[in-house]
Amino acid sequence: MIIWINGTFGAGKTTTGTLLAERDPHWRTFDPEWVGYMLRNNLADHPVTDFQHYDSWRRLTPLIADEIARATGQGLVTIQTVLDESYWDELESAFSALGHEIFHVVLEARDDVMVQRIDEDEVETGARQWRLDHLAAYADARPWMEAKADLFLDTSALMPDEAVEKIWAAMPAPPRTS
Repeated sequence: MIIWINGTFGAGKTTTGTLLAERDPHWRTFDPEWVGYMLRNNLADHPVTDFQHYDSWRRLTPLIADEIARATGQGLVTIQTVLDESYWDELESAFSALGHEIFHVVLEARDDVMVQRIDEDEVETGARQWRLDHLAAYADARPWMEAKADLFLDTSALMPDEAVEKIWAAMPAPPRTS
């Protein structure tokens, strides 16, 4: 199984996803951004504004995730914002074709909370403006994301460990615990 944590920047995806994977040794995180970094580096002469626009990113992400899941025998907690519905549909279809069920979690927070969290992020300070610029795109994508989410969770008033508990409880089959 793949738990895909989607949502806007500042909603707590990375923290929640990391805690979720750390909860049980049968899970590990998978970051599709590394697929994007590899493509951006190797396709530097084919620039895009977002690596998700590379058809190759949408084809390779499920394949690489599948290889990691098969090599490790672990479920994957995938942390990545996907705002384009057609891209989401393409990814979901590819994962399904590889035999993976996706539990799609969308995290969001009130606008003021998201802006505060983005401003306070000390890890990826260079991404601040890009994240702020994409809040409107998230608002536009929110209707389809909510409709296609297995769990839609407002993290405005939740601590990350509380979000993890809600995700864990909502899973279709109880995840294994060690």
